[in-house]
Amino acid sequence: MGMSVPSGGGDDENGYKPLAEINVTPFVDVMLVLLIIFMVAAPLMVQGVPLELPKTSASKLGAIKKPMVVSMSTDGKLYIRDEEVSSGSLVSRLMQIKSQEGDGVVYVRADRKMAYGDVMELLGRVGESGFARVSLLSQPAPSAQSAN
Repeated sequence: MGMSVPSGGGDDENGYKPLAEINVTPFVDVMLVLLIIFMVAAPLMVQGVPLELPKTSASKLGAIKKPMVVSMSTDGKLYIRDEEVSSGSLVSRLMQIKSQEGDGVVYVRADRKMAYGDVMELLGRVGESGFARVSLLSQPAPSAQSAN
């Protein structure tokens, strides 16, 4: 009693054997086509849709205002923008400007020969006036200017 085994090693009588590998070539082709479509379509989506916007009587958003600059010269004089102010009236003048123009950034300038303590006192007085955002101004070093 013997059993006969086909010599071809296949699953059916004709020698057909199923292929267990995935052909990725069509997948890669589809991905490349999609990539090209997105590369062409992306710049078109950035420009937006051409529209005719309605007219309105509303005013424009706030005009660009002069920056708030507080300066201290080498002789100790204080300036708000281009206006000289006394040391005693600095805080009250800054509070008055803040109530008129709103909160913003105050830029503090001081001569480099000024004592560190004097500049820190000026920063504290600007903070007293209610401005939360204070920034110190400086000039770039000559080596940084030549690099540009």
